[in-house]
Formats: sequence, structure tokens, C-alpha cells
Amino acid sequence: MKKTALLNAAISQVIATMGHGDTLVIGDVGLPVPPGVPLIDLAVTRGVPGFLTVLETVLSELQVEFHVVADELAQVSPMLAAQITALELAGKRSVSHENFKEQTRRARAVIRTGECTPYANIILGSGVVF
Repeated sequence: MKKTALLNAAISQVIATMGHGDTLVIGDVGLPVPPGVPLIDLAVTRGVPGFLTVLETVLSELQVEFHVVADELAQVSPMLAAQITALELAGKRSVSHENFKEQTRRARAVIRTGECTPYANIILGSGVVF
């Protein structure tokens, strides 16, 4: 049995196969998933699981070199933006929501949470541990 916080086999497999610069998306219930990008659907009901819970758990296994959020997050959902900032993730990039959705086309996978907070989406860029 795994000793780390992340128990989801599909997420663990994606992280284990990611290379430097590959991306993984964690999104709210409304984020569209581009055709061809694998979806790991964790949503059970509104708010379950929450975006931050999933993000913090993924961060326990994934080495992050950069992250991308939508410009709109800070204005529409400032409390969530502050919570993400408090995680002190490397290399913040902020782009329009339209550009964000375009970038999801290149992701290794999209993890769908039950989050219903507007713009509760993040792209995590894989770093290296050496």
C-alpha cells in the first residue's frame, strides 16, 4: 500500500509518466476537457472533492516547475487566488481564460474536481527532482 497522501491510481500513473515540462490540469466542474486529453473525473457532488484538497494532494507527489492560472481568478475568486498563492508554487503564469483553455489541449490529463468556484483551475508544469 502507498505511503504518500495520493491514493488515486490514475493520478499516480500520470504523474509517474510525466517528463520535464509536461503539464497536468486540475479543474472545476465546468472546465471543458479537450478531445483526446484523458479525463480523471473525481467529481462526486457539488464541492466534493474540493479543488484545494486535490491540488495539495497532487503537490505531495508532483515536482512543479511552473503553474498557470486564468487572469480572471484574482478578480472573480480572490480568496481562492490567495490560497493558491499561499502554496508558494514555482513560476506563476497568468493568462486569459481563453488562453488557459487552449493550453489544456497539450496536457497529459485533466483532473475534474467537484469544485464550483469560478476559475478554480490550474495547469501544473512538471519539473525535475535533480
